[in-house]
Amino acid sequence: MNQPMNTLKQRLTQAGIALNEPSSTAPLESPWFVRVLQAFSGWLAALFLLGFIATAVVFVLESSVASLVVGSLLIGGAFALLRAARSDVLEHMALAFSLAGQLLVAWPAVEMWGISASLWWVLLALQCALALIMPSQVHRSMSAFLASLALTMALAVNGLAPVAIGLVVLVLTLLWLNECRWPGRIGAVQAWGAGLLVGLLVLQGQAYSNQLAWLYDSGAQWFGPWLASWLSTALVALALVCVILQAFRQHSQPAIAQRLAIYGAVALVAVVSVYMPGLGAGVTVLLLGFTIGHRVLMGSGILLLLMAASSYYYWLDVTLLMKSLMLLAMGALLLSIRWLLKRWWLNQWLTVHKPAPLGDANEQ
Repeated sequence: MNQPMNTLKQRLTQAGIALNEPSSTAPLESPWFVRVLQAFSGWLAALFLLGFIATAVVFVLESSVASLVVGSLLIGGAFALLRAARSDVLEHMALAFSLAGQLLVAWPAVEMWGISASLWWVLLALQCALALIMPSQVHRSMSAFLASLALTMALAVNGLAPVAIGLVVLVLTLLWLNECRWPGRIGAVQAWGAGLLVGLLVLQGQAYSNQLAWLYDSGAQWFGPWLASWLSTALVALALVCVILQAFRQHSQPAIAQRLAIYGAVALVAVVSVYMPGLGAGVTVLLLGFTIGHRVLMGSGILLLLMAASSYYYWLDVTLLMKSLMLLAMGALLLSIRWLLKRWWLNQWLTVHKPAPLGDANEQ
């Protein structure tokens, strides 16, 4: 009797399941307002320290080599501080040091290339490298956010600023869909996704508020504005297809007619998104959050849809009646897609959980 029990215990132990371990209480986390206060304290201390350093080594701005060396030292010091940081104060202090170092590193690049595409591509590469190597979730999110801005500025030089939004949506979708593929990097993937999500919201808000109109109306050197808009829409549609394919993997494959209807709806959303910028991004982020069960993504998708609808409603190139009819048609389309998906999932659930006939039950 004891031998089978010992064998079972050995098998569970080999599988990594611990038995008869003393119960231990999980460490208590600080409330959010305490962490915010600690972050503010870290930034305040870092700013005072950086101000003291700036008064002592102000000459570094006069030399590109000195600026590059001091900036690299600040970034290296921030990396070492983040490796040893065990509190929010030190983490945010290191983030402030890193941002100051990045500014000093960027200063020689500005003097060499000016405000050109080469400058923004170099800054994009720098932010991608920092997002990969920095051992901090906050820093990775900040680097991903700054990378989205640098990508937009780099593409804006050639009149391709709208394409940046499509690229951000596609990378954001691929990151969140493959979140669990690398168990050891889940935290990093979540940090990158959060930074890109904030970047997407900022880019869409700037596009709607028209504060950076030169990014979208500049003379294109490679493509016309309409072609850049179509390319951005195609990237967003590709991201939406990836979300739908992931939903199909989580459930059984629908029939061919249902799949054609869903892909037709994706094509219709893509076409309408050309005339209502931001609609495809909002639908993609909303469905992405629903697919992986992420409430922040779902809320961000709803916010993007509201921003797109409000911006389109105040577009002066189309009459109010036409815009109202377009919004009515889009609302009816989305509700129809929701009804079809619910009906399909209900049929699939009934097929899987179909009760056994009474005759078979009596024989058993």
